[in-house]
Amino acid sequence: MHVRVRLFAGLRDRAGAEEIELELPDGASVGDALAQLAHVSDGIKVVMAVNREYADADVRLHPDDELALIPPVSGGATELAHARVTTEPLSQDKLTELVKHARAGAIVTFLGVTREVDQLEYEAYAEMAERKIAEIVTRAIETHGLIAAAAEHRIGTVPLSEPSVIVAASAPHRTEAFEGAREIIDRIKEQAPLWKREEGEWVDGTTPAPSS
Repeated sequence: MHVRVRLFAGLRDRAGAEEIELELPDGASVGDALAQLAHVSDGIKVVMAVNREYADADVRLHPDDELALIPPVSGGATELAHARVTTEPLSQDKLTELVKHARAGAIVTFLGVTREVDQLEYEAYAEMAERKIAEIVTRAIETHGLIAAAAEHRIGTVPLSEPSVIVAASAPHRTEAFEGAREIIDRIKEQAPLWKREEGEWVDGTTPAPSS
């Protein structure tokens, strides 16, 4: 069985390629693929994604599956949930407008900005990251009773003092808005496949769990 594995951030640098082609026996699992990639992942806690979903080692693979080797990450939604990964500069005002509502008595926004260095570089498994962020935003709406929520993450070069991520949440009361916004940013940093490079070095992060 011929499969293709996508690589990101430090793993891509180590392999010297964005993709690695593997030959696996029929019925092979994610763990089998990971074993063949030990020369790339040695010393790094990684997980695999199959078709843009984190997968356990015993998940069986098929010839048409898309695989990705995910290193530790840097820190289709409902109508009132918004998620986007983009190379464009982010706007706090635009996200605030997205979550405004007649029933909202509180709107909380969070901006994560570049500090202390001239710029940071962000990379993402963009298709999976946007999907994961949408899931996180939708879950926060349901868990905290938010009226609406939005999150956007910028990739590419982000200059000093400009935001790399913005979260906005609206709710009838401030407690729900604060808690919902905090959950969104915390889960994005823990689970979304995004990586940060500072002054030429990839920043250590956390290993994402196969299930959220």
